[in-house]
Amino acid sequence: MSKMPKMPNYVSTTNACKLCEPLGASLAFRGIEGAVPFLHGSQGCATYMRRYIISHFNEPIDIASSSLGEKHAVYGGSANLKLGLKNVTAKYKPQLIGVATTCLTETIGDDVRMIVSEYEKEFNQGDDAPLIISVSTPSYSGTHMEGFHTAIKGVVEQLSISSGTRSECLNILPGFLSAEDLRYLKEMIADFGIQATVLPDISDTLDGEALNEYPLIPKGGTPLEAIRNMGDAALSIECGHTLPEASAGTSLRDMHGVPLTRLGMPIGIRETDRFMDTLAAAGNGEIPEKYSNARGRLIDAMVDGHKYIFGKRAVIYGEEDLVVGLTSLLSEIGVAPILCASGGKSGKFKKSIETVLEGMNCEMPEVYENVDFFNIQERAEELEIDLLIGHSKGYTFAREKDIPLIRVGFPIHDRVGGQRLLHIGYHGAQALFDTITNTMIACKQDASDVGYTYM
Repeated sequence: MSKMPKMPNYVSTTNACKLCEPLGASLAFRGIEGAVPFLHGSQGCATYMRRYIISHFNEPIDIASSSLGEKHAVYGGSANLKLGLKNVTAKYKPQLIGVATTCLTETIGDDVRMIVSEYEKEFNQGDDAPLIISVSTPSYSGTHMEGFHTAIKGVVEQLSISSGTRSECLNILPGFLSAEDLRYLKEMIADFGIQATVLPDISDTLDGEALNEYPLIPKGGTPLEAIRNMGDAALSIECGHTLPEASAGTSLRDMHGVPLTRLGMPIGIRETDRFMDTLAAAGNGEIPEKYSNARGRLIDAMVDGHKYIFGKRAVIYGEEDLVVGLTSLLSEIGVAPILCASGGKSGKFKKSIETVLEGMNCEMPEVYENVDFFNIQERAEELEIDLLIGHSKGYTFAREKDIPLIRVGFPIHDRVGGQRLLHIGYHGAQALFDTITNTMIACKQDASDVGYTYM
């Protein structure tokens, strides 16, 4: 079996399997109460990111911009950034402005922290002045997930404090989840009788109600006061096998002594078991019957549907930690992951796949990081595959090869409800299992000359 050809000694992207860093930062900032994302760069960057986010969430999102032009590439964007901050403060009256840099401003060398400091001395006076958080997120250094994690790390480093007294509250740093995942996560936390700060929280800010009047800043998000108190937490739980060594969780540990537990995203049975055990240990030591029952129903469903999906071969792509979680789930339900791909380049991707497959009756798949869809499609065409699992950008290949596509993650542009997909926990695993199994049954049914009405 041939392998993916060695990458040439130049960089050329045909169809990226990733998005840009400031987009991830914008999503993270949107999960904070009263916050407005602000990009220091050209207007086109903000417009592009708004379009991507809106088409997935079907919710409006405002992303402010310093709107730099050609002359600012020569003379710098300090004046535009200050004017933009002044305008956003006057129009939106935010509690927080999250400033993320772009390729342009990083390339010309704008010192954003210094500019923000100058602005606060000149204009940002008084009790009603917004907090301003700045983070460095040039797209040439990573993907939207690096931007997401950089923003969360910047927020806790620049806002959290410690009184010197430990509280009973936990910090939950779940990574990039859907709005439905976050609602379910908060429900789990409440069912365990635990107090926790979930950062970020887009469950309301990017999946809200129909309103008569458009709010400039939607309700919801992680409260600023809760973020300030994260330095007093009893424990931080940070989800992700491929997280950078320096993260929000490590910053809280190093700055304020908050103990840190790192887990994988709770996708599938084994990863959810670990998450549940950690919550139980932080609570009263017991797992609520609601979740024990859900786990039992999931196993029963896996037995019922095993014959329809056992031995099917899948290609999984997307954000590294989502792919790791989905790979773990597929190995549990009898689907063979044969190719795992991501545009990320953490250097931990392959090892993480090996970790979640340890002890499973499953061969190690081919694992590729820092690739685009041209590379993925080129290799997948040489493999016998039954389904693709990933976001909407795989649709073109799926259509060309008549392979079913299970849409998960972000972005989902060609279906409604991407923000309401549930991936985590036993209930999320049940939803994914049912979708995968029914997709395989439908494929067999549609391919039949006569069709059939019973399984």
